[in-house]
Amino acid sequence: MDRPIRVLVAKPGLDGHDRGAKLIARALRDAGMEVIYTGLRQTPEQIAASAIQEDVDVVAMSILSGAHNHLFPKVVELMKEQGADDVLIIGGGVIPEDDIPGLKKAGIEQVFTPGTSTSSITEYIKNNLKR
Repeated sequence: MDRPIRVLVAKPGLDGHDRGAKLIARALRDAGMEVIYTGLRQTPEQIAASAIQEDVDVVAMSILSGAHNHLFPKVVELMKEQGADDVLIIGGGVIPEDDIPGLKKAGIEQVFTPGTSTSSITEYIKNNLKR
């Protein structure tokens, strides 16, 4: 690998809470990844545009609002439309187990729920990177 893994950490929707996203961003940075954090209240269009502009390997979205079934697939759709289907897209947050199969079918490659260790997220990224 000629450069560090580049990860965009994003908070789609109207969530006003980003402690978890910042924790993940810090853990990924500590694992040697280059992390771009977009901040709160990002639209799917902003997330996709940032991912393309920053040439990331991974988009990691965190959500608590319950809008994951709409917002996560929209990011996947926008990334594919722009030819960035080689980017690993993962999600996390307060997501009911019953919603996870639908999110995976929509192109979210893995969903991490509360209690997941940061080391398992880091390992998942390293083992499933598409580049």
